[in-house]
Amino acid sequence: MIDYARIKKECFWDMNISEEDIQRILCSSDYRSKAFLFEKLLLNSTKLLRDLKLFAREDLRVLLENFEVPQFNREYVFRRKNIAEAYFFDKPLQIEELKWPA
Repeated sequence: MIDYARIKKECFWDMNISEEDIQRILCSSDYRSKAFLFEKLLLNSTKLLRDLKLFAREDLRVLLENFEVPQFNREYVFRRKNIAEAYFFDKPLQIEELKWPA
């Protein structure tokens, strides 16, 4: 079950967006809208991995590959992006304190 109320509260506190708008974006072929939704989830969701599962796998792969980590909050955003890459696509985990000791 998708908790749209939580997503709206956490990720869209600064704007008015409906559940239907989120669903429409997820089902559309509009990459810019998907990138916007992806960034809002990546930066603000408390259930990041669960919420990123809303995207089709190929869309998520493209969104992660094309996302540029901004200078503002760089470490925080980099960590969240890397966790998603490692979880969904088995990319190397680059966060030292989360790596298993060798």
